[in-house]
Amino acid sequence: MTLRIGNFSGFYGDRFDAPREMLTGGEVDVLTGDYLAELTMLILARDRLKDPSAGYARTFLRQLEETLGLAHERGVRIVTNAGGLHPAGLADAVRALAGRLGIPVRVAHVEGDDLTARYPGALAAHAYLGGAGIAECLRAGADVVVTGRVTDAALVTGPAAAHFGWTATDHDRLAGAVVAGHVLECGTQATGGNYAFFRDSGGLRRPGFPLAELHADGSCVITKHPGTGGRVDVGTVTAQLLYETGGARYAGPDVTARLDTVRLSQDGPDRVRVEGVRGEAPPPTLKVGLNRLGGFRNEVVFVLTGLDIEAKADLVKEQMGEALAKSPPAGVRWELARTDRPDAGTEETASALLRLVLRDPSQEAVGRVLSGAAIELALASYPGFHVLAPPGKGSPYGVFEDVYVPQGDVDHVAVLHDGRRVTVDAPHDTAVLDDVPPPALPEPLPPGPARRAALGLVAGARSGDKGGNANVGVWVRSDDAWRWLAHALTVERFRELIPEARELPVTRHVLPRLRALNFLVEGILGEGVAAQARFDPQAKALGEWLRSRHLDIPEALL
Repeated sequence: MTLRIGNFSGFYGDRFDAPREMLTGGEVDVLTGDYLAELTMLILARDRLKDPSAGYARTFLRQLEETLGLAHERGVRIVTNAGGLHPAGLADAVRALAGRLGIPVRVAHVEGDDLTARYPGALAAHAYLGGAGIAECLRAGADVVVTGRVTDAALVTGPAAAHFGWTATDHDRLAGAVVAGHVLECGTQATGGNYAFFRDSGGLRRPGFPLAELHADGSCVITKHPGTGGRVDVGTVTAQLLYETGGARYAGPDVTARLDTVRLSQDGPDRVRVEGVRGEAPPPTLKVGLNRLGGFRNEVVFVLTGLDIEAKADLVKEQMGEALAKSPPAGVRWELARTDRPDAGTEETASALLRLVLRDPSQEAVGRVLSGAAIELALASYPGFHVLAPPGKGSPYGVFEDVYVPQGDVDHVAVLHDGRRVTVDAPHDTAVLDDVPPPALPEPLPPGPARRAALGLVAGARSGDKGGNANVGVWVRSDDAWRWLAHALTVERFRELIPEARELPVTRHVLPRLRALNFLVEGILGEGVAAQARFDPQAKALGEWLRSRHLDIPEALL
């Protein structure tokens, strides 16, 4: 008995036509749509400040208008977290849409994640619920299930538990579903999108969305509809497994999945078998994501062209420093990006960018002060003075923080299609997370000639954000490369290659079955993506930067 679960959205703004593509491209039993991220919750919270009826992903309704009839005709159930901050509101809107279209669908929703009232000053505070509420809705016959903040994998664990009759203590089976859900959650990232070896991914211009063929024992095959672009292989699945994860234990409200037990194998073209996943009791606490306003932010980018780049930067820093000293904002940050080249053939490639970012609790302190000081220099600073755009008034920025509450303190409720409310009990079997003892490393490669070269010639990487932290997963595609990587890419070497991490806590996790290392860099993203603390605020390209760095690599691997 196989359950085919597909994905049609990896974020709020993903490919609009994906639901139709998934419904018409091949067989599928359940379609899942993931719309939520830390930044998305803040955006929806700000929307709801303006309009109390807002707070959910309106794009989903427009997609559903074009595909609800097709899903009903084919018996495909839809599960989505597009409810955001207002799942009941979206569920009502789906019912209204179905009534207008004359399609008899049963709509249910999950609530209880909203803990904002407990945290004064927070714009949004939402617990990450598991899939048990989704399962209750589906067991009662729902065709569409809308949730608020659940874990991304819950969109798969819920349907799987309902279909196969799993209980809360079926840890290995649930862990297999968590791994499948984590692979599916970011859509086309599992089928070649954002893939380090993208030149190997055929037809990447429009990769297809992924689906998992789940089995009753928790194993699955990751694949995609025939004829769609991209590819599914052990590499693309490995990359997504490492995305935004940490060590061997991948904890969630349903189960803690052991990533060090995952076995991947190619099962044919565009088919990867995932098996052997072991699960453990979930932790006794739930993660709660807090979003609040951190203050106001403003920036200006000075363009420095031609000769004497460093001297020009020093001059404008000195001039701006004098102006800002009259009313100093709380935070001042300068960054010089040396994008210039000597003897450049175009003015743009002869130019460097000097970015000034101000932060302060007061909009006035980052608005008029910055715009006045910067523009007044137009005729009184370095030769060739100009900016990419004049600074504005300053815009609010958000701060993300995660806290933890006991699972039993959250009222997890499934609101069924007939209006009945079913309370979902917290799991009785829980376990506090402990670090897994480090696994044994493989035997190192024998000594031999080496050449200075980019790490990315032999290793792939994928990176992402979790609040103010970033992870960088690095993997290789052969046993010999693993024997080298496991010994060569230490925490010390990582810090050498990524200077931003030199003063930050860095933890290395070893995953031998994936031939992978996962580095967690704490604090590199400041107060989270909405605070825009660095050039790449979500650390999406941190892994690619690492791959571009040079170190001594055995010639046998090149």
